[in-house]
Amino acid sequence: MDYVSALLPPVVMAVFFIGLIRVIVKTQGGTAKTKEDAAVDAAIARAESARQTSANTAQTDA
Repeated sequence: MDYVSALLPPVVMAVFFIGLIRVIVKTQGGTAKTKEDAAVDAAIARAESARQTSANTAQTDA
């Protein structure tokens, strides 16, 4: 009976991992892809803007 309690946690984690992978694969593309791409583009634009602002501030301080 010890082998059942030893194997149960890895089996449960494997089932959840497979479920997670299936959800990720199913949600790729379609209408969700456009929304995700827009969110990523906005985040990159914010990061780029912040980097440029900090670079400009550093140049004016020098």
